Parts: sequence; structure tokens; C-alpha cells
Amino acid sequence: MTARHPARRRLGGTAAALAAVAILATACSTSDPELPEPETPAAPEELTAANVDAWLDATLPGMLEDAGVAGATVAVVGDGQVLTTRGFGYADTAAGVEVDPAETLFRPGSVSKVFTATAVMQLVEQGELDLDADVSEYLDFAIERRYDDDLTLRHLLSHTAGFEERIAGLIAFEGDDVNLRDALATDPPEQVFRPGTTPSYSNYGNALAGYIVERVSGMPFEDYIDQNLFQPLGMGSSSFEQPLPAELANRISDGYANADGPAQPFEYVGTPPAGALSATADDMAQFMLAQLGTHPGGVELLDAATRELMYTPALDEDSLAEFAGAQRMTLGWFQEDQNGHRIVGHGGDTNWFHSHLNLYPDDGAGIFVSFNSSGTKGSETLGMRADLMGAFADRYFPGETETVADGSDAEDLAGVYYSSRGSQSTFLSVIDLLNTTEITALDDGRLYFAADPGTMEPGVFESVGGGVWKEVGGDRTIAVRTEDGEVTGIVHDAAFTLLPLDADRRIAFPLLIASFTVLLLSLLAWPAATIWRRLRHRPGPGREGRRWRVLVRIGAASSVLAVLGWLAIILIAMSLQDLSPALIRTVQVLQLVGALGLIPAVVKLVGEIRRKAGWKAVTGTVVVFLALSAVADFAFGFQLLSPNITY
Repeated sequence: MTARHPARRRLGGTAAALAAVAILATACSTSDPELPEPETPAAPEELTAANVDAWLDATLPGMLEDAGVAGATVAVVGDGQVLTTRGFGYADTAAGVEVDPAETLFRPGSVSKVFTATAVMQLVEQGELDLDADVSEYLDFAIERRYDDDLTLRHLLSHTAGFEERIAGLIAFEGDDVNLRDALATDPPEQVFRPGTTPSYSNYGNALAGYIVERVSGMPFEDYIDQNLFQPLGMGSSSFEQPLPAELANRISDGYANADGPAQPFEYVGTPPAGALSATADDMAQFMLAQLGTHPGGVELLDAATRELMYTPALDEDSLAEFAGAQRMTLGWFQEDQNGHRIVGHGGDTNWFHSHLNLYPDDGAGIFVSFNSSGTKGSETLGMRADLMGAFADRYFPGETETVADGSDAEDLAGVYYSSRGSQSTFLSVIDLLNTTEITALDDGRLYFAADPGTMEPGVFESVGGGVWKEVGGDRTIAVRTEDGEVTGIVHDAAFTLLPLDADRRIAFPLLIASFTVLLLSLLAWPAATIWRRLRHRPGPGREGRRWRVLVRIGAASSVLAVLGWLAIILIAMSLQDLSPALIRTVQVLQLVGALGLIPAVVKLVGEIRRKAGWKAVTGTVVVFLALSAVADFAFGFQLLSPNITY
């Protein structure tokens, strides 16, 4: 389950990771990019049902067709009423079933987290939970921690608990019963950041908050949500249950890779509070009205003070330091202000469904959209959602935000960064090398992102002072943290931090590729040389040292196979398919045999020097030795030989 920007953070996004490999090898131009001239804001359109319907009719059908998306559902609320709920395209392409906003359920993914946060805040309001108490007071199992600081619900709801990412069991395609406690207590992710200091999006942290709701309320999480959120609002077409209840199961939209592909199986989320919701657009409209405090039936999930607390940034500079200067997480929401209007929002993705929800607390409006396909380009819905939300803001809530550039030097920030949302303690730490962001300093002092981690499009930011940089032509901000004059992190999109990739790790991947190539060529050269000698009737190498030559070749072959094996494992893991422990252990054995190949390589080299085998033989052995060393060093440096194969 992901948050706001799927192309960057959808863990099944294999294509995005492979694209990042190309980014590693491409140098960004330092010339100033062409940017659109700022436009004068137009007068706002009237937010009415007729106007919104006309806008959607003119916008969404073309979007779906261009992107290869099968269907979408939309809800828009304003002025204390549902302005419109709409369905576009197909819920079942094979049967020709169209999307019906009242009948068709979609999977909003991480938008589920807002429901979980609302449940937490209900119990806070009732005095059953304390946002700033250590969560150990509410749990029946211990969480292993790196830091002695309290770990609180405030941290969990703002993605600052410090947990690394894990993807095993995140999404499955078979209907096994999900045991929330077991999913959280069994081999949890490590705490890699001090709580409250480093935004790092965490499915685990939100699900832990959901389990606390379960523990304190004394009822299963799904039942609590049903009784305390869905039923009061009349959301009879919504559920966190997996599989869905019989009366809803035949109303769920199919999910698709793209509009031309086959329907995909129902997805089972391993930690339900983080992303298991199924709901119709009509139901989502009722939820938005209640969140805004304008439900026509007078239903309030939270009182006005609690809602305002929920919309307020959860942490300040005392905890976040310089990071507090950028957009922040509230208690369950992302700050997504546009055009001078306060906006809170949340996005969400499964493999097939891609959604976003924006609320305008001061303007009493909201919009929800969900797509049931990823599109022909895999991450197409990223731009679609951003465009739709931006167009809604510009059409109905235009305005300006003043930006005053202060001319700060961008050179200090130029470099290569990796995301805090990674698996630093597992073999998936290798993804840090594939999922990088390169920042370039432009001649005019601005920052250039070849692939902005929030949009996956080129982006430019200019300094507005205090370590804060604002998106040129947009409203997003980033903030820089420094220590002793060195950049230690850059926070973006409220819940994500870019961390500097040091020089040694930056060259690790190119060095691995070069070493892999050397070992592969050395293996191919062996039979080629044998064939050449036989054709030329030349004598082969003597029996002296033959044993060591064979062992070196075994080491080289094992290293080559291990690299290929890890590539397959990473691709399988990122596509959210289950990995066989036997496969991982087999590749680890190959990796270990490859590392042990260093021993016969040293013996072979010493023997060649002693018997004066010639510079070609000695040089060849040295090169193979260095290649074996580089592959082994990579394996140890990125936990590929760790006894713990959790991922």
C-alpha cells in the first residue's frame, strides 16, 4: 500500500526500479530547463453538480482512453452535500459491466489509513488512548527497538516511528485468513531511525495503530470500523473484510494491468488497517462529508476540535528540526495545500487499483477518485491523479502562493540520494542502488530533479529560505537537514526522506556489473581457449596448478549464478510474489562458494608468480581475483549472506 505517489512507491513497481538503473547511468544536464510561464489565476468556477459533471465528462473519458485504464469512480462533495458521484468505463471488461458509483466497489489502497487514523482519534477523544503515550501500554507483544525514546501513536500516524520497509506478505492472491497480530508480531521490521525525527512511510506503523484500536476496543479491527464508522454513516457498501462478505463480493470491480488485459485476482492485504478497504464512490462521499463536519444527517465521527487536531501537523521543529519547514504529515493526512487553500489528502495503491482523496477543510469540499487499472505505461495513474486533483483545485479553488527566492546556493545539495523507505537490514537493501534520485545544481542557483521523487517527472525547486525549497510552478516544498555543514537528509511529500548515497555505495552497482562481466568473460574464455588450442594444435596448460584453476572457475561460475539469482529474487519480490526460502538459501550457497573462490585464486596467483607463468596469466588471475573480491564485498555489504532472509 502506498501513499500519495504510486510510481515511486508501489512496491510491485518493477518497471520503476529498472528505470532507476538507467537514471544511475545518465548524467543530468546542468543547463536551465524550459519552464512554463506562470498563469494568472482564473476566476473560480461555481462548485455545483452541473458544473462538476460537465468538467468530469470533458476530462475523465479521454484520460482513461489515453492511459489504457478500464474504469474509474469519482465522488465530489461541497456545501454540506454530495454534488456528484460518477462511474466511467468498465468494472468488468469481459462482461461489459459498467462502473456504477452506487454499486461498484473499488479498492482505495492506502486511503484506508485515513479510516484507521479516524478510529484512533475516536478512542483518543473518548480518553481510551493517549497520542503521546508509549505504545507498549496498549500492546500484548514487545517491539524490538534501536532507540530508547518513546514510540507513540503520534509517530505511527505521522510515519515517523522509524521503521524500515518490509514487503513479504504485503499483498497475496489467495484467501487465507489474515491474523493481524501474527502479521505484526512475527519478525517485524527493524527500527532504523529515531522516533519523531525522520519521515519514512510505513505500512507497518499504520497497521500497528489499527491493532491498538483492536486491543483497546476489544473487538476485531474490521468490526470496530464497521460499527463505529460505516454503520453511523450508512456506508453499507464498504468493508475491510477479506474476502468480502457474500452480499458485496459480486459487486467488486475487477482490477487490471491495463484495459486490454485480463481481470486480475482479488488482492488480500496482509495488514488490513494499512490498505484493505473496499468501498463505493457513494460511500466515500458520506465519509468525506463526515470528515468535513458537514454531513447532512448531522452524523459526526469526531467533534470539531478533534477534526482540527487531525488536520494539524503532528510534529514541529522540536522533533523534526529543519524538516518541519516543508509540508508535513498530520494525524493520518498529508498536507497537500494548493493555490493558497488548505488541503489534506491521501493516496493509495494496490497492484491494480490507484486512488486519491483530497479534502478542503476551510472550503467544505472534497474529491475522491479511484482507477481500476495501472495503465499501459504502468505508472500512468500517477500523472492522471495529479492532473485531476490539480485541475479541480485550479477550476474551483484558484489562487496564488507567493514565493520569494532567497538565492541560496544549490551546490551543497547536488548529489545522489536514496529513499528512507527501504529495507536497510535485509537483502532488499540492494534496491537502494536502483531507486535513487539525482539532484543537480542549476546555474541560476535552483535545484533540478531529472525524476522528482514525488511525481517521477522532471522538477525544479528554488530556495525560499530556512532550508526550504519550493517547487517552481507548483505548491510542493522540500526541506533540507544539515549537520556540521553536510546534508543529512531532504524531506519531500511529508512522509518521505531522501538520504545521501555515499561514494562507496554509489559505485557499488557499476562495480558489480563490471565484475560480473569479467567473471562471465573468463568463463567463456575457458572453452574458447581450449577450442582454439585444439584447432591450432597448441599444447594446453600443464597439470601443475590444475586443481586451483578448476576451483577458481567454480568460484567464478558460482558468483555469476548468484548475481543472476539475486536479480530474479529481487524482481519476484518487487512484483509481490511469494519467494521460496529454498531459492534464497540456494542463491546464498552459490554466493558463499563464489566468495570462497578467492582462496584458490590467491593460491593460483602465487603459483603463477613462482613459476614465472608470464604477465598475461598473472594479469588474468589478478583481474579475476579482483572481480571475485568485488562480488563478495557487495554480498557482505548488502546483507546477501545474512542468516535472516526476511524481506
